Amino acid sequence: MRCRPLSLLVALFASTAAVGAQGLVEPVPSRPGPLPRPAADAVTIIASEVTVAIAGREARIDVDDRIRNAGPLTAEARWLFPLPRDAAFTGFTLWNGETALEGEMLDRDRAQAIYEAIVRRRRDPALLTLAGHGLVRSQVFPIGAGEERRVRLRTVQLLDRAGDALRFRYRLPRTDQGAGTALAAARTLTVTILDRAGDLAEPWSPTHALRAQRERGQLRVTIDATTGGDVELLLPRRRPLAALGHVVHAPRGEDGYAMLVVAPPRTESTLAVARDLTLVVDVSGSMSGAKLEQARAGLRHALGTLGPRDRFRLVAFASTVREFRPGFTIADRAALEEADRFVESLRADGGTNLDAALAVALREPTPRDGPATERLPIALVLTDGLPSVGERDPEKLAAAAEGALGRTRVFTLGVGADVNTFLLDRLAQAGRGSAEYVAPGAAVEATLATIFRRIARPVLTDLRLVSAPVTLTLQEPAVLPDLFDGDEVVLFARYRGVGRGALVLEGLRDGRRERIAIEADFPAQHESDDYVARLWATRRIGTLTRTARLEGASDAIVREIRELGLRHGILTEYTAFLVQEPAIAVHGGPAAPAAAPPMDRALRGGVGARDAMVGDVAVQRAKASSEAQKVTSLAAADAEADRRLQELAAPSGRGRPTPVVRRAGGRVFVARGGEWTDAAHTGSLPVVTVAPYSPAWFALARALPEFARCLAVGETLVVAGRGTSLRVAADGVTTLDAARLDTLVRAFRGA
Repeated sequence: MRCRPLSLLVALFASTAAVGAQGLVEPVPSRPGPLPRPAADAVTIIASEVTVAIAGREARIDVDDRIRNAGPLTAEARWLFPLPRDAAFTGFTLWNGETALEGEMLDRDRAQAIYEAIVRRRRDPALLTLAGHGLVRSQVFPIGAGEERRVRLRTVQLLDRAGDALRFRYRLPRTDQGAGTALAAARTLTVTILDRAGDLAEPWSPTHALRAQRERGQLRVTIDATTGGDVELLLPRRRPLAALGHVVHAPRGEDGYAMLVVAPPRTESTLAVARDLTLVVDVSGSMSGAKLEQARAGLRHALGTLGPRDRFRLVAFASTVREFRPGFTIADRAALEEADRFVESLRADGGTNLDAALAVALREPTPRDGPATERLPIALVLTDGLPSVGERDPEKLAAAAEGALGRTRVFTLGVGADVNTFLLDRLAQAGRGSAEYVAPGAAVEATLATIFRRIARPVLTDLRLVSAPVTLTLQEPAVLPDLFDGDEVVLFARYRGVGRGALVLEGLRDGRRERIAIEADFPAQHESDDYVARLWATRRIGTLTRTARLEGASDAIVREIRELGLRHGILTEYTAFLVQEPAIAVHGGPAAPAAAPPMDRALRGGVGARDAMVGDVAVQRAKASSEAQKVTSLAAADAEADRRLQELAAPSGRGRPTPVVRRAGGRVFVARGGEWTDAAHTGSLPVVTVAPYSPAWFALARALPEFARCLAVGETLVVAGRGTSLRVAADGVTTLDAARLDTLVRAFRGA
């Protein structure tokens, strides 16, 4: 084997900025000789370990693949690895026993031809995510039945910046796109960052779940790569108060999308804001048994988070209210020990007098005594039932509590299905906190621990965005939450205009106004990083569905939810209803919509529809809204969409057949008439049909990444654009000249 000079390595595909990719194995063509031809998928990659070492702005990436011949015959194959843009090839090793061999580097044009041939032959569009790069290729020497080989590739990459953050990117094929066995490898992605000076704040990923651990001047990040896809990792630079990361997505011809990450430093106790913590716990008869034991454990955990500058109150309520002590108590050792005995003494009995409990909990506001004693008042309300003593009307209860909140942040936790979601959501919304819901039989203690861990150490309160070089609209969340240690704040918004300049936030710490800023760029067009649009839309839908439940679903709200859901592949009570109706046609206009289902009618009734606020369905929808409003990563958004898809796939109980639905490329597809139809497609859109795996199909896949990501749904499908839709079917065109291709791309994007 030979290795070509480095100067010949890079003529790489410009449409992707990913920093890595995934290898695959291709069988060697048959040759004359005594060896029979093995099955095409006999040789596969069974495990892939990606290890990244970052020092300064340089990332050194090692990819270790294990290749196995699972067939009954001796086999030969080629190992192929696509190199991304900007990656410099530094080393390659294939072990044949104890012998290390070298690989061959192919340029972009040859790599493109090889990958298109593989995709066409395998009929596997998931491989499109690998096409168009430079390519390292090596012969895998004959592997006996059941034997394994090991391959290692080394590359180096300079990280770019995203505001104050360094940005690392790595590409993996998605496992939800029907990839063949050659891509079904177990994957791990570990990033080790040299940070002896402690210059980096907490790492964060807008795409994947991760775990981070610091040890001896190193920051070790383990990323959950099982779902594949483009991995994004932001490494914010540490600042005294907070570091800012900034990513945008700007489709041609429309307002752009912006994401701002506010990452706190690892605080010392002197930097954290002191708290006044009020714990309000339901001890009515329905809390008896395991629920009360878990509530006790959660309260003890909360007391354990208190520091010497904090104060606390304990309020237990059933038919009457019982306090640990009148007013706030300094969290010294003696007081905490006595509070622990109070928690142990709690017994479950009587009704649910939430009215009296809220009146007691909110009757003593936290004073503003000056900068040195500024405190953040936080209240947590835990209940498992409807008010049964005192005031029972949720609107009156919520209105009375809102009038007494002042600066208090309110977090609510509903246990089981017999809670009023309207009341708990409205309290949390008015108190700039969040509402959490625990299913019957689920662990209350774990949810409480998560809440208290998150709000343990405030860093900046009353955060607000004060200036930007462009006009920001539809901000999510509309009111920024407080910044706590170890819990980043992620802001999404649409932006109008073009500009570069300071993006400035302000917040309070111990009564002093603090300002943080970064230089941010808002371009007119930036087609990559489209996950920002999906995350903004998820947050926006969460806000709109909560508004619909609290205030009633106007036609404008319903229309916006449906349009966002269909465009971004986010299922809601409205988009789920829509895809169940045969209202989409490729060759004709939309059918007349059916009558709204009962829950839609109840939601339109707002707070007057009391049956929509209590019970299993109400809790599920309240939880879905809450989860959507907190989404900070594509992995979380996908998990919520998958959960909603499973809910949709369950029997509807309304006499209508259950639709067959799939998600791909951030879109929802419904099986109709023997093909998969994008739920956003309407009969008013013109349709252009291309043949699968034809030159026209590949040309569109290269020109429209958003189209390519949908192709793994099925061989016959319709993908909705803004000005035209694209249909893939055997009767389609096979070639497109440059002018026709450009026209289609512009029409699809509505340009």
